[in-house]
Amino acid sequence: MSGSVPFYQKHHRHYDRGYRYQSGSRYTAGTSSSSSSTRGLDWSSPSGLDKSRLNPLPKRAKPSYLAVDKENHIIGYVVPLFRSSQDFATGYSDAEETRLRNTSSHMERRDLFTSGLEMERSEQVSRKEAMRESAERISLNKTIHEHEEHFKRMNEDSLMHAPEFVIKPRSHTVWEKQCVRLHCTVSGWPDPRVVWYKNNVAIDPLTNAGKYKIESKYSVHSLEINRCDFDDTAQYRVSAMNSKGELSAFASVVVKRFRGEVDECLPAPRRTSFKDGPVSEYGINFQTHIVDKFGVSFGREGETMSLGCTVIINPPLHRYQPEVHWYRDDVLLSPSKWTHMHWSGDRATLTLTHLNKEDEGLYTLRVTTKSGYETYSAYVFVRDADAEVEGAPGAPLDVGCLDANKDYIIVTWKQPAVDGGNSILGYFVDRCEVGTNHWIQCNDTPVKFARFPVTGLVEGRSYIFRVRAVNKSGMSRPSRVSEPVAAMDPADRARMRGTSAPWTGQIIVTEEEPAEGIVPGRPRALQVTEATKNYVVLSWKPPGEKGLEGVMYYVEKCVSGTDTWQRVNTEIPVKSPRFALFDLAEGNSYCFRVRCCNSAGVGEPSDPTEATTVGDKLDTPAAPSKVVPTRNTATSVVVSWEASHDAQELVGYYIEASIVGSNIWEPCNNKPVNATRFICHGLMTGEKYVFRVRALNAAGLSHFSQESEAVEVKAAIGGGIPHASPAPPFGITVLECVRDSMVLAWKQPAFIGGADITGYFVDYRDVIDGVPGKWHEANIRAISDRAYRVTDLKENRKYQFQVRAANIAGVGIPSLPSDTFLCEEWTIAVPGPPHDLELREVRCDSMTLLWKPPVYQGRDPVNGFYIDIKEAEAPEEAWRGINTKATENTFFKVKNLKEGETYVFRVRAQNQAGVGKTSDISEAVQALTKPGTKEIVVDVDDDGNISLNFECGNLTPDSKFLWSKNYEDISDSSRLTVETKGNKSKVTFSSPGEEDIGIYSCLVSHTDGASSSYTISQEELKRLLEISHDHKFPTIPLKSDLAVEMLEKGRVRFWLQADQISANGKVDYVFNDNLVSQGEKYKMNFDKNTGVIEMIMESLTPADEGTFTFQMQDGKATNQSSLVLIGDVFKDLQKESEFQRKEWFRKQGPHFIEYLGYEVTPECCVMLKCKVGNIKKETSALWYKDGREIKADEHLGFTEGVLKLEIAQISKKDAGVYEVVLKDDRGKDTSALNLTDQGFKDLMNEVFDYIANSSTPLKITSTDEGIRLYTFVSYYNDLLPVTWHYKDSAIAFCDRLKSGVVGDQLWLQITEPTEKDMGKYAIEFSDGKGGLRRTVELSGQAYDDAFAEFKRLKAAAIAERNRARVAGGLPDVVTIQEGKALNLTCNISGDPVPEVTWLKNEKGLTSDEHCILKFESGKFASFTVTAVNTSDTGKYSILVKNKYGTESADFTLEVTEGTPDLGVTSYWTDSEGNVVFGPNTPKEKQSGITAMKMQRTKVEKTLKDHRETQKSEEEDNFIDTVTVEPKNSEEKDDVEENTKLK
Repeated sequence: MSGSVPFYQKHHRHYDRGYRYQSGSRYTAGTSSSSSSTRGLDWSSPSGLDKSRLNPLPKRAKPSYLAVDKENHIIGYVVPLFRSSQDFATGYSDAEETRLRNTSSHMERRDLFTSGLEMERSEQVSRKEAMRESAERISLNKTIHEHEEHFKRMNEDSLMHAPEFVIKPRSHTVWEKQCVRLHCTVSGWPDPRVVWYKNNVAIDPLTNAGKYKIESKYSVHSLEINRCDFDDTAQYRVSAMNSKGELSAFASVVVKRFRGEVDECLPAPRRTSFKDGPVSEYGINFQTHIVDKFGVSFGREGETMSLGCTVIINPPLHRYQPEVHWYRDDVLLSPSKWTHMHWSGDRATLTLTHLNKEDEGLYTLRVTTKSGYETYSAYVFVRDADAEVEGAPGAPLDVGCLDANKDYIIVTWKQPAVDGGNSILGYFVDRCEVGTNHWIQCNDTPVKFARFPVTGLVEGRSYIFRVRAVNKSGMSRPSRVSEPVAAMDPADRARMRGTSAPWTGQIIVTEEEPAEGIVPGRPRALQVTEATKNYVVLSWKPPGEKGLEGVMYYVEKCVSGTDTWQRVNTEIPVKSPRFALFDLAEGNSYCFRVRCCNSAGVGEPSDPTEATTVGDKLDTPAAPSKVVPTRNTATSVVVSWEASHDAQELVGYYIEASIVGSNIWEPCNNKPVNATRFICHGLMTGEKYVFRVRALNAAGLSHFSQESEAVEVKAAIGGGIPHASPAPPFGITVLECVRDSMVLAWKQPAFIGGADITGYFVDYRDVIDGVPGKWHEANIRAISDRAYRVTDLKENRKYQFQVRAANIAGVGIPSLPSDTFLCEEWTIAVPGPPHDLELREVRCDSMTLLWKPPVYQGRDPVNGFYIDIKEAEAPEEAWRGINTKATENTFFKVKNLKEGETYVFRVRAQNQAGVGKTSDISEAVQALTKPGTKEIVVDVDDDGNISLNFECGNLTPDSKFLWSKNYEDISDSSRLTVETKGNKSKVTFSSPGEEDIGIYSCLVSHTDGASSSYTISQEELKRLLEISHDHKFPTIPLKSDLAVEMLEKGRVRFWLQADQISANGKVDYVFNDNLVSQGEKYKMNFDKNTGVIEMIMESLTPADEGTFTFQMQDGKATNQSSLVLIGDVFKDLQKESEFQRKEWFRKQGPHFIEYLGYEVTPECCVMLKCKVGNIKKETSALWYKDGREIKADEHLGFTEGVLKLEIAQISKKDAGVYEVVLKDDRGKDTSALNLTDQGFKDLMNEVFDYIANSSTPLKITSTDEGIRLYTFVSYYNDLLPVTWHYKDSAIAFCDRLKSGVVGDQLWLQITEPTEKDMGKYAIEFSDGKGGLRRTVELSGQAYDDAFAEFKRLKAAAIAERNRARVAGGLPDVVTIQEGKALNLTCNISGDPVPEVTWLKNEKGLTSDEHCILKFESGKFASFTVTAVNTSDTGKYSILVKNKYGTESADFTLEVTEGTPDLGVTSYWTDSEGNVVFGPNTPKEKQSGITAMKMQRTKVEKTLKDHRETQKSEEEDNFIDTVTVEPKNSEEKDDVEENTKLK
């Protein structure tokens, strides 16, 4: 056998030890090669044996006695015991041969030439030599033994050590039907025992013949997996164990399902290699080729089909027969009446004699020779035969039998894929006893469950079964019959199988003779094994006693909750410990028990079962989802789908296809497939197909899945298999460092090879003094994350790293070596850098940045992140922060970007200690919305399901929609369902709640970054739930709810208006839960165009009190609206109805359209008005106040108009009750308006409102008394409530603070203001509502200006008040008769007392006896002429003067001739200019004097001399001009003062 060791080395004393030296200390290459050359035969030699192989001491290379470790460092010397032992053995053998050779020649000479003495001497010499050699041999053996023991003591560790993997197995990703080989190299002493495991289960090649092959040669161990299928995807472990310990290594194998047949460019399955030597039987290598292959085949039930291939075997041997096997779905086929197999020497043929759907599947031909095997596979499809009845379903398939007993068998089957267009109502089971052709139907009514217990069988007889399906169109063809099964006890069946092979050593134990007369005990372990709505199956164990006479059983049932037990099988007891109960009421609960019986009697019942409810316990599976078709060949499509969720006892799936637009569905398979992927063959090239899938179990078939996207049938480019491995990763950085490990991060390769990256491999090497060492693997299994912790490093040593990426095409080339990193523990307090920055959702003004938190968190946990940004081309100084407050999320949406600008980002983490290092800079991304970019759209369908929808227009065949919540993988998939169809993906929420609040994003892989997000906030969730409720429970939208209104004559109208309602809408009118219909009382109308629904009642009676309801229905949508009219509401409505009825009659004559009311005009006049109608000329209108007529309007000249009564300057006296009466021959109508108490108060408030709104802004002016605030109103009413405020508080008036009204001016006087009076003043008008407030700020410059003006005016007023003036005037003209005496007196005022000067004709006049001038008490100036003569005629003036001013008064004296009168005429004028006669003036004299009012003259004089004398005293109060104009006696004095203050 190849690799065997020659017998002479196996028996050599030091063979094993020498081999151990080579494995343990590795001290020469020459020795190793020499040793390996002796292990086995060189089969290239014709004789099969090489001369060197026969020599026990082959020629060796010069050995080296230096012992080195794995790093080639010298660790010591090796004592060459193996060499010494061989030298000794060689020497011993040569001496022995020489001795024997000399002894034989000596004996010959002795026999021929010597005597007996010589013979004795010779024997003595030989004896001595033998003794000496024996002693030397013993001494040498002792020396060797001592050397061995010494070496063991000195080098024990180098001899024995635990297993170590020199080369570990690598992970692999392969396609289906390919072979994969895992290999490793293991060192250790003693030789380790190597075991391979699959998912922690040991692999045994013998139990899976041809599947696994395990080899171990020269410490190289391998596991080969042939024809990988999807089930071979697993984690494989190789374990090496010896007395020093155990070590394991791991590798993963991923088997990818391809989109068609295996491409020729893929590696072919590996055949067994015999390079080390030929087959021991023949000594040749066979090469097998399968040609002329059968393709994908299609047949129909009942037809015959042959599959064949031509097999070419080189070299051809006529007598050599290979092993030819046929498989269907990887199950070995055996010759039967259904399958015939033939091998002609070069062609293998399989004939299917009578096709049935059970024959559908993947057929594989396997040709095995001693050199290996070759296989070929193709699929065979079997369609249903034409139905005997049109519309009937297809025949069931895979009829089998379970749990066969003495009189009971369970028959199972699978439902057909074709139901004939109508749902299958159920199935009928037929049985036939073997040896007959008589079929008996087992069930009277069809059963829907694909299992049925058949009872009433005869023990010991064999039966076959078949099943038929039925729908409303008819019965299907019968299925293929089952294999024969005998109705007998399972123990007897096993016993019969045991007697058929006595050589196996099986011991058959027979029961002892049955004991008679013993009643059996209780049955044991009673349980319900199956329960459907048609039947319940019980099972139990016989009683524990042995040797009982033939035991049979009675079954009893009891309705749960009662104690009444009823025997089910009263006539015939059952023999099997199984029983099926029929005719149970569905939905009821039952308990069951069993009794044993025999000829001795009936035993005690068993313990009852738990209550069992009759009904199907197995539900039909849920519909599959996510059906995705993929192009395969020109006539086939690969369809994959997501398995049914929570499906129990799943049997498989049926796939159907339909040409787009045809709506005709054809089955793609007629036998259920267990996988979630199927190749649909036989399609038409160029047509577009859609697919759907449904699942089935024994309970039935599921609903169909949603239709897939349409796919055009044509060959996929390259078969869809990628051919490139990824480019190397880049940007290796360190995220954390401790004493013996470092965490690395890197960036994804720019080119991923056309397929998803499945993982990364990390290598490391140490760098000593700048010299890098050898690369070592950091991980055996691929890692999916772009971060990895490399362990088992040495502290304070420098390392470099490289990373390789892998996809389904293989492992890519490694990255460039990273920078050199020092392995030392980080002790900084701040966190390390974040990593793995990623940009998504790039738009013209925003993008979303994602990152991963730092691995090294520092002294405290990370509590936030800061994001920096800059333009890509900007210098380092351009970095700026985006967020001033740290964000706790690991994502951030950057807004307000400039369109078209390219940006880069970096992130910093912070903890309580501070802000840490910045991350690596992100890739540069341009802020630009790519054409065709879509956003996530929220939708609520008609069933109320809320979903997020995303569409991508630039998908690739490998693109996937990746949904996340808050940019993290969605862990709770029960809350939502993801459905992808073509270029659209949808996330549907199961039961939306507060747990679903967050940011939902979708990323499409293998695109240019297509992504979007949608935020569901609290408000948005509330809005969506409201819409969902409206869709889930649709209602007819209403523009208005049910309302009531009054029509003329007091009729009542109930009405509502629907927003949308079709012509099929219906309405029911309900009053107090009773339908009402059209009649005298109710008039209904439904306008479907406008949606107005109304019901009119002529009047309301007490019996109409209650609830009125309109019930609407329009297809699925419903709605109703109710109006409750009870209690006061109904009474008010009834009164209103009666009132409206009376109103109708009222309006038949003259009436009020609008009753008497009032309005306030802008002039603050009150206008009483009413609108009247149905007026004619004879109609009169009378106005009354408090019952007294105040106005009459007759012969009104209009039919409809307005009557008015104006009240100007309203006051309290206008309060009262006003009434208008309309009357003519048709009747009369009255309207009254109460303007007393509250009515009058409301009216005045409206007047006050007009007055307040007419007020002008509050202004500031100054007077000689102080500062005045004032406003003007358009009209002032004495009742107007006004309040003045200072600093928001009402002013308490006093002598210094006064308010008043002058005309239309309202003012507030502040006398002698001070700084304490500064502040905010307001006047508030009260109108009974909010009122109106005008404000002014008396402070700052405004106060200063006003105060200065007040000072000036005050000084001017003092000057005006104290200046000299003639207070009492003189007449303008005095006419007196000559000889009379004239006395004129006037009042003089002024402070200081003025100087008085009289003038005549502008000349000074002095007092004498004729003209007496007096000035008495500083107040009275008198002018007396004792006897007037003509010379006194002239113009006289009085001039008064003090320091404040000068004033004069003039009069003209006219003297007339006349008779002298002895009386004295004395008169003067008062301050008003009236002539006052003296007491001595006769009355008859008074008429002769004519006097006129005196007019004051304006005096203007410069006071230069006064300023010079009192300049310092009156500098600030100097008055330039004072002008006084006295009015006549009928008018008030009006003084206008114009002053200039300097």
